Amino acid sequence: MIDFTNAEFLKLAEMSPEDGLKLVEPMLIDGETVFASFRTVRDRVVFTNKRVIAVNVQGITGKKKDYTSLAYSKIQAFSVETAAVFDLDTEMTLWFAGLGTVKFQFIAFFDITKFNKLIGAYIL
Repeated sequence: MIDFTNAEFLKLAEMSPEDGLKLVEPMLIDGETVFASFRTVRDRVVFTNKRVIAVNVQGITGKKKDYTSLAYSKIQAFSVETAAVFDLDTEMTLWFAGLGTVKFQFIAFFDITKFNKLIGAYIL
């Protein structure tokens, strides 16, 4: 499982939903679609209409991967933090029943308010 307290994992850059779909397509259930995907240097996070799938790339070659599935149905609360003049990164925090807090940091210029609306439609 991914260590969500590791700051290096949390700096996410947007990538195309299609690229995220390629990573997780075999594990999606009927009617599940990818609406957003993000990357770090090695790891990936894919948001579907049902869950968040975190992909932890392991080993020297990167062929070994750990997939962590976080169901929206287990989210009790969520918040977003917008960017500021000197702090351009944005954040989203999700509170999961039985797991605790999971925080995602997005690199500069990511539209977190638009994303808040998207994710809210699936969580609420």
